[in-house]
Amino acid sequence: MLWHSPLTMLRLLALLLASELVRTGLMVSVLPLAAGSLHLSTGLIGLLVGVHYLMDALGKGPMGLVSERYGLGRLLLLGALAGLGLLLLLYFFPSPAGAVLGSALWGLTYAALWPGVMSASQTLAVPERMARALAVSNLSVAPAILAGVLLVGPLMQARPSAAWGLLLGAQVVAALLALSLVNIRFRSADTGAVPRWSDWKKVAVLLPAAFAQTLAPGLLVTLFYPLLEHLGLRLRDLVGPALVVAATFGLSLWQVGRLADRHAPRRALGPGLLLLALVFGLVALSDQPHAMGPRLWLLAPLLGLGYGAFIAGWNGLVARTLPETHRAAAWGTVMAVESLGYALGPLLGGVAWQLAGQAGVFWLGAAVFLLTELYYLWPARGLAKTS
Repeated sequence: MLWHSPLTMLRLLALLLASELVRTGLMVSVLPLAAGSLHLSTGLIGLLVGVHYLMDALGKGPMGLVSERYGLGRLLLLGALAGLGLLLLLYFFPSPAGAVLGSALWGLTYAALWPGVMSASQTLAVPERMARALAVSNLSVAPAILAGVLLVGPLMQARPSAAWGLLLGAQVVAALLALSLVNIRFRSADTGAVPRWSDWKKVAVLLPAAFAQTLAPGLLVTLFYPLLEHLGLRLRDLVGPALVVAATFGLSLWQVGRLADRHAPRRALGPGLLLLALVFGLVALSDQPHAMGPRLWLLAPLLGLGYGAFIAGWNGLVARTLPETHRAAAWGTVMAVESLGYALGPLLGGVAWQLAGQAGVFWLGAAVFLLTELYYLWPARGLAKTS
């Protein structure tokens, strides 16, 4: 096993999956389709969603600190109840002011979930498998997010009451899981101590890279379907290559993750970043409609190998760099900056598409990955000896 207390960790991951299913399903699928029936304008729905994610991003660091002081379990329960309260409010008593305030409250309390899960994963992980344990924790939520988009969305279009029922049921499950974890707390070493600048300076070293490496994939968030149309591809053309990506990603994550655990995370992170830059560069050179299909089979294994190595290396590097004191707060700070990268990525991606088309978007992504690798290699960063 990856963790010393697998049942505790599995409950935390189940809570994360249930919560992300509800959040993605509500924010991405249900609210845009239910705006008319809820008597909420499109602009107000946008404000509601934006406020939630903003409060989540800004609250990650502070709520990580609060969870260390008052107990992670209590905050997890508070967040689950806030989400349940928002769903009940929207379904039975929708009002503009209540919806925005409820969404903001849920975002603030939700901010404790991700840093808490990652901090717990690091605390409970078997030391020899730290990078892989953190990578699995980081990626375990992907099925829930996909279900929130691909399952809840069509269900909302066909049977709105069933979609609402699914979200309410999943949030009740999340609340019960949080209740079972209410007494859990993970105290970092000497949590009452004032953090030393030398410790937080190490965290600060990670922040520019954390921002850059989420910025690059964020460039493509709003361009997925325009890119398919431009390259003459259909969704079914992606199924086979996607399976290759998944297989090579899993192989890379596990095998290269061993390298990150036993030796230095940068030995996995560096090749991962270079492979991702190569993939982006090759796509930039393939700026010809109807010429991309056969090349997907070449790009798919490179993408899977690169992303697996990158995820294993990045999580291993963060685990070795974060201070022992106030670990959850440190995780929250790093993840908040990652959120900002994802937030700015779509804006820059849209501008690059407008100015230089598909090639401009992917050249920009390749440049970001290469600059991130150069940042890690720069001697003044102090990462070479510790990572």
